[in-house]
Amino acid sequence: METLGQHPEQRVGVFVDTQNLYHSARDYYERNVNFESLLRYAVGGRRLVRATAYVVEKEGDTSAWPFIYKLSTIGYKVRRMYLTVKELGEGGKPIYEGNWDMGIAADMVRLMPYLDVVVLGSGDGDFVEILEVLMERGIRVEVIAFRETTAQRLIDAVDRFTHLPEIPNPFMEPRSPER
Repeated sequence: METLGQHPEQRVGVFVDTQNLYHSARDYYERNVNFESLLRYAVGGRRLVRATAYVVEKEGDTSAWPFIYKLSTIGYKVRRMYLTVKELGEGGKPIYEGNWDMGIAADMVRLMPYLDVVVLGSGDGDFVEILEVLMERGIRVEVIAFRETTAQRLIDAVDRFTHLPEIPNPFMEPRSPER
């Protein structure tokens, strides 16, 4: 079934800022995003060129590995970055930083000649400028994110905004307690 602005011949690139969506889902819904459903919805029967998930992890911490493995098995190319210490806070406690914005923008530019549609999974308003560049070059831009944490200027700039909880199966089922 075609949706307005979508047709099966379109070549799609999906770029998902997992940290942005993870924190929004946790803070507003106390749930985890179903990245498989997100990918299926983002592609929407069109031709997937590449789906990339951007992950930030702490060096030496293996707790993200099952998540990274799962992303790779459902069709994402996973790009990983280690957190770096940005500054020291109260009592010398480290404040970490891990930001994929420039990497995501660079990947969009790299794939631009091969895409008809870019789907961004993030509500970060910092992406408006690169998305406008893509649109000026004839690329359709769609965003899937949480309305509560998406910059209004991002919503206003793109061809289509989808509130993530409105897609089919947007959240992972909660784990049942072990007995």
